[in-house]
Amino acid sequence: MIVPINLWFAHAGAMTQLPALGIDIGRVIIDGGPGADTAFFGRDEAAVLATPEVPGAIDTIARLTALVDGRVWLVSKCALRIQERTLRWLEAHDVHGRTGIPTDHVRFCRRREEKRGHCLDLGLTHFVDDHPEVHRAIAGAVRHQYRFGSAVAAPPAVATPTWADVERLVRTTLEPAPVR
Repeated sequence: MIVPINLWFAHAGAMTQLPALGIDIGRVIIDGGPGADTAFFGRDEAAVLATPEVPGAIDTIARLTALVDGRVWLVSKCALRIQERTLRWLEAHDVHGRTGIPTDHVRFCRRREEKRGHCLDLGLTHFVDDHPEVHRAIAGAVRHQYRFGSAVAAPPAVATPTWADVERLVRTTLEPAPVR
């Protein structure tokens, strides 16, 4: 049974949700290049582990993890065999150690639309994914959506071609409103 994580707190007499970030893995953290999702995992183990990181991903995720006090989850759609390879890739690249994301903050599902349930269970306020179908599925569940690696995105997602774009936009959502 999955228990929803309580990320709400009282602030100035109102209930406020703590920021929590969800991040896809394939072609968002692991650089798979063009092609089908997780196509880069169709190779032998050595080639899988040698697959590079998306430029800027790890350093940016580390800064964002600190910014939201560790409330970051990796949420990926893939079959069991790919889940196992993904976990080995994350370990081989020391992603958890380098970003500060706890090792138990990884969720998998078999279909893209199932990411919505993870978003709701985890109370995610921000989500980074490269697939437009995911953004359609999580509409209304996640306030801030970033379509990674694209210069074009359909609302409610915002296009974020690079990790620098993701970081800039996430930071703007977390800045306090100016006092007037």
